[in-house]
Amino acid sequence: MSDLTILHHSACSTSRHALDEASGAGVDAQVIAYLKNPLSREELLELIGELEDPPADLVRKDGFFRAQGLDPDDYVTPEAVAGLLVDHPRLMQRPVLVRGGRAIIGRPKDRVASFLA
Repeated sequence: MSDLTILHHSACSTSRHALDEASGAGVDAQVIAYLKNPLSREELLELIGELEDPPADLVRKDGFFRAQGLDPDDYVTPEAVAGLLVDHPRLMQRPVLVRGGRAIIGRPKDRVASFLA
């Protein structure tokens, strides 16, 4: 059984970096392709509860976000973030690493190694 979970998007170089770091550190990781297997609202709320970063940081404010006419100020609470990510899983920041009841967003890349240590 793995002691690390990585919410992963294979097209993302930062996400692939997290997988490489885990492998290099000899850490067995469960990899969840969250776009193929989106998290439920309850799972997202649990993740946000473990997240060391502010809930708003879990949302990508990219071109898709802007194209939807969304306002970043509307997505700062755990409930609002979870609701948005249920509707638009592609807006979840990646990678997200979960271990021992703690979770971080693996951006910038140098956060990953210290989290795995």
